Amino acid sequence: MAITKEIVIEKIEVVGGWNVQVATDTKIIEDSQEIGRSRHRHVLQPCTSSKDGDTWTHTDTNISGEATEVQAIANAVWTDTVKANYKTFVESQGK
Repeated sequence: MAITKEIVIEKIEVVGGWNVQVATDTKIIEDSQEIGRSRHRHVLQPCTSSKDGDTWTHTDTNISGEATEVQAIANAVWTDTVKANYKTFVESQGK
């Protein structure tokens, strides 16, 4: 009786023009039969932003730890124009 754990990316979607949402499933398998599954979701954005007084700092999101397929989609979606639009959006929120 062998029990194994398998982690798979089930879904990658782009929402709102710049959010990359990733759904990862962890499957528990016993004797070739799936006996359990759980889902984890996380969202990636092109950069993190902070404001100090009137000055904004935007730091590109490090996606090197993401799966290659997630990296490929993020790199395709996050063009210079999309990054500029995202920064403008964040700054317009004034946070």
